[in-house]
Amino acid sequence: MNKTPKKICVNVSRIQQIFSPDPSAVSSEQIQQQKQAIYRHRNQLLSGYLEHDIQNSDIERNPHGKPFLTAFPQLQFNHSHSRQHYALVSSFELLDVGVDVEDLDRKVRFDALAQHAFHPNELQYWQDLEHDADYWFRVWTTKEAVLKASGLGIRLSLNELDTRMHPNAQGGICHHPQIGHFAYQNFRLSDCMLTVAWRAAPSCVGFQFPQIHIIQH
Repeated sequence: MNKTPKKICVNVSRIQQIFSPDPSAVSSEQIQQQKQAIYRHRNQLLSGYLEHDIQNSDIERNPHGKPFLTAFPQLQFNHSHSRQHYALVSSFELLDVGVDVEDLDRKVRFDALAQHAFHPNELQYWQDLEHDADYWFRVWTTKEAVLKASGLGIRLSLNELDTRMHPNAQGGICHHPQIGHFAYQNFRLSDCMLTVAWRAAPSCVGFQFPQIHIIQH
């Protein structure tokens, strides 16, 4: 008997809709202004989900820096931003969600970063694919999303995590002894790569991808 899929919501916004830099401000001030604008946008989205006003003071962080709402532990959330995009993932039904978004026109030293951050299995696939950029972005965003979902972040070396990313797949399940099992799904949007990750059961029996609803602003 098929179970009803669990649900994940992802809001994707353009940074320019969230923040307009002050041309008179110095670079460090602009960075701080953008950070505060992103936090305000995050809080507005969370307030909408919860029908309750959320402020920065309502959000705490675990020992590794992952944010959470102490008053609303039923809502799992995580966010990410690139130069051009912001993404917020949330779920009332799944544990330890994570998200990463990367601009597809980002200037990347693909080979250098792959040599540094890819697991040997991922590196072999990437080389077999003649350095395919789409595969690179799927692996990279999956690593980031999984590690953010786990709450460990960069405390686990990227090259230690094998995403088991198949060249023709847009999602899968990976495992590492330090973090357990995580499932993920990749979405290539018009000009960015988005990956959502969540904690999965150790057994793949009966595994079902959740319904992931992407709202683009």
